[in-house]
Amino acid sequence: MKKGIQLTIVLVSLFFLPNALQAQLRLPKIFGDSMVLQRNAPIKIWGWATPGETIRIKFHNQQHVAQAGPTGSFTAVLAPEPVGGPYVLQVQEKTTITLRGILMGDIWVCSGQSNMEMPLNGWGQVLNFEQEIATAKYPAIRLFTVEKDVQGQPAEDIKGGTWQTCSPQHIPLFSAVGYFFGRTLHQQLHIPIGLISTNWGGTDIESWISRTGFEKEPYYDWLLQLAPEKSTEELIAIKDKQLQDYLVANQLNDIDTSTLSQWPATELDDSKWRPMNVPGLWESQQPGPKFDGVIWLRKEIMIDETDAGKPAVLKLAMIDDNDITYVNGIQVGGIHGYNVPRVYNINNGVLKKGKNVIAVRVEDTGGGGGIYGEPADCSLTIEGKTIALSGQWKYRMESVLMNKGVGPNDYPSILYNAMVNPLVKLPVKGAIWYQGENNAGRAVEYRKAMPLLINDWRKQWQQPAMPFYFVQLTSYNAGNGNSNQGSNWAELREAQTMAASLPNAGMAVTIDVGDPKDIHPRNKQEVGKRLAGLALQKTYGINKVVSGPVYKSMQVQGNRIVLQFVNTGKGLTAQPVANSELAGFEIAGADQHFYAAKATISGNTVIVSAPEVAKPVAVRYAWADDDSKANLFNKDNYPAAPFRTDNWKSITEGKKYAPQLIQQ
Repeated sequence: MKKGIQLTIVLVSLFFLPNALQAQLRLPKIFGDSMVLQRNAPIKIWGWATPGETIRIKFHNQQHVAQAGPTGSFTAVLAPEPVGGPYVLQVQEKTTITLRGILMGDIWVCSGQSNMEMPLNGWGQVLNFEQEIATAKYPAIRLFTVEKDVQGQPAEDIKGGTWQTCSPQHIPLFSAVGYFFGRTLHQQLHIPIGLISTNWGGTDIESWISRTGFEKEPYYDWLLQLAPEKSTEELIAIKDKQLQDYLVANQLNDIDTSTLSQWPATELDDSKWRPMNVPGLWESQQPGPKFDGVIWLRKEIMIDETDAGKPAVLKLAMIDDNDITYVNGIQVGGIHGYNVPRVYNINNGVLKKGKNVIAVRVEDTGGGGGIYGEPADCSLTIEGKTIALSGQWKYRMESVLMNKGVGPNDYPSILYNAMVNPLVKLPVKGAIWYQGENNAGRAVEYRKAMPLLINDWRKQWQQPAMPFYFVQLTSYNAGNGNSNQGSNWAELREAQTMAASLPNAGMAVTIDVGDPKDIHPRNKQEVGKRLAGLALQKTYGINKVVSGPVYKSMQVQGNRIVLQFVNTGKGLTAQPVANSELAGFEIAGADQHFYAAKATISGNTVIVSAPEVAKPVAVRYAWADDDSKANLFNKDNYPAAPFRTDNWKSITEGKKYAPQLIQQ
């Protein structure tokens, strides 16, 4: 009997041991040395401790006592504090946590996809990045980057991250837009600024919206039925099964690497390799969107005797993600980074008379995959003579990336759960957002998604009037879209403009600082400055012009249309001023065909006409993927927002969100 009691005690102790270990006092990872707490707002301190234990909190001149609940969680609310610091936060139970160097200031959340993620100098480089880094000496600006993570259900804590003081040492890998936004605020307001960067390149907006947010929007009833809430483990299991089924169904599970060492060689028999079009991501062809891993691509070209042995330049557009490139079995290049142009020099003696083989080992770690870009950027040039390399190549798989977990676009809410939900107890001043590229193919649906995201975050933070400022998509030739064939990007910009009408929201127009050939333009300084301008005007009450003309109304007058605008500031103008011709305007009649228009400024109106259109009914401005030629500004140097006066059918109408793990 005694032995049985002892055994029971041991088993019970073992059962509770993990809980006992987890019950040690801890704060969420967003708390740390050198952090910023929101000034003039209740200060929330929360964490986990031994259930039922008393927690004593000291901060500045305040003291507070809290008690851990049955699960060990506790929350304490301290009185607001004005700008100040550095202060010490002490949280004590059986052990004591001491955080030093805390400032009271304004916290801004910086979120979105890759154009928000883009660092000053990392996988991307902003203009003048060397000088920007060298001068980034702002001890009252504090930086926090949330570690990337996905979760099927709302997480209590983020995966990781550390507060850092803004310095040349810490700024290179931080969000460039976030930094330039925060720097402008700090320089204008002279208060501490905390910047929380929580973003993930190439992500859908739906990944950032909470499930409760979707539940409040009737449009998404269909999504809630198709995608019930699941744990991370359940999502991983679904993904693994989908991948296995996909590989078998498409006969992609017969990987044989016994001859791998010969794959770069000229003599290899590749007659059984499969075809793939280059340039073109393989998600839009075989092996398809579910394949991540390593694929080899081969292209045979013929070289004349006169060109044999000469040096050459090989261009392979861009590659998602990483490559090692060979010519006739000799490595000529290799780059890590999916948005970097591939331009490789081929030395004397490499090219041979007759058959030559280009072999590229492509490693794709998620999404996309393959050689992508413009056909003209795939070429081999020998002393001015160019051989086109676009068209059909051959491919063979080396390996499949298995068990890599759930991807950021695999299921709704999974980035909100992991990278936003753990932050919502922390009072903040507001949020800035740069995302939309990934949703351009469903632009009309974005009219629902963008306001939902804003309202959802405000509810989650329990700050109904939380300022929310965002960047309109810039100029980029995503697919040669225009008024007559349709433009996904123009329609997405239109959806963003609609969201800007929400209270305490604002949109930074950036069509003039884009790059038609680079989805990640380098002038992030102006983007951050314009976002900060919105905040300074709308949140901090500084009376200044911070945005450009916005279309208001139109009148048809014979063979011309007169357009009225608001936000004209000091007046309308064309940029550059030396060129008085307005560009970017188009006009159409009832046949809905648009023609380039002559546009002239008359006071605060623009008069538009075209000889091809005798009876105009509609005008569009900057309605294209690449709208960088559009040049209507106000004299305060802010560009006009793209617009259309018609409501003709959009090309993205009816296209709906379809996350990977519920696609059939």
